[in-house]
Amino acid sequence: MDRSALRHEPEMCIVCEKLKHNGIHLYTSFICSDCEKEMVRTDTGDPRYSYFVRQLKAVQSPKCIHDQAY
Repeated sequence: MDRSALRHEPEMCIVCEKLKHNGIHLYTSFICSDCEKEMVRTDTGDPRYSYFVRQLKAVQSPKCIHDQAY
């Protein structure tokens, strides 16, 4: 199936805080493709790097449940 044919609702990017259709999911958070590309290209000395780090701190990792029966 052609993935480009799939329709889905836009999601709020945790970096730019805009509704976007394309991107990645990091745990329960969404990062749009534009921000993902910009973050990868940004040097650690760039002032935007600190902004990206602050925004990514909002990512919540899933909780592990050790005593759950399967």
